[in-house]
Amino acid sequence: MLAAGYSVQGLRLAWREPAFRQELVLAAVLLPIAALLPFSALERIVLIGSVLLVLIVELLNTGLESIVDRVSTERHALSGRAKDMGSAAVFIALVFAALTWLTIAGPVVWGMIAAG
Repeated sequence: MLAAGYSVQGLRLAWREPAFRQELVLAAVLLPIAALLPFSALERIVLIGSVLLVLIVELLNTGLESIVDRVSTERHALSGRAKDMGSAAVFIALVFAALTWLTIAGPVVWGMIAAG
């Protein structure tokens, strides 16, 4: 039961991070679309999973940044490298999500628009 409390605490702390809040807004828009539009079960899982992956990677990146800042607030090449790699991981997750949504949801949404 303690683990659930720690998880909730972690989510509360993540909420303080602007990037996490922005990605939650994105999730709040995309997840209902994935749930309501006519996708197969597999397509729905991939769409939802790509959004959740962004949130997961952002949480890990925020944790990494916290550890780096805890060790030292001084500028150091290795600290910058660690933070840059965490940021790159978030970027790759966002690109993956965008490509996934364009590939799967794009044609469905475009078809609905074209149909009027």
